[in-house]
Amino acid sequence: MSVLFPKVQKPREWDYRPIYYDPEKEARKDKKLARLHHGSFREEHEKNMSELRRRKKSRLGFLLAILLMLLLFVWVLS
Repeated sequence: MSVLFPKVQKPREWDYRPIYYDPEKEARKDKKLARLHHGSFREEHEKNMSELRRRKKSRLGFLLAILLMLLLFVWVLS
């Protein structure tokens, strides 16, 4: 402890923030809790994986179409 400047603790401040009822916030919270049920993470994972597979197939079809058009273009030019 310092002799010239002793440390004195400040009294604890009273910080009161009233909680008001917000119906929109309550509705959002209820909606979020309704989505979380037993097995919901598994369902979400399966849905995401099927979406990923669908996107991969779509991308593959697009790349094959581009390749076919490129080959046809090269064949026409030669």
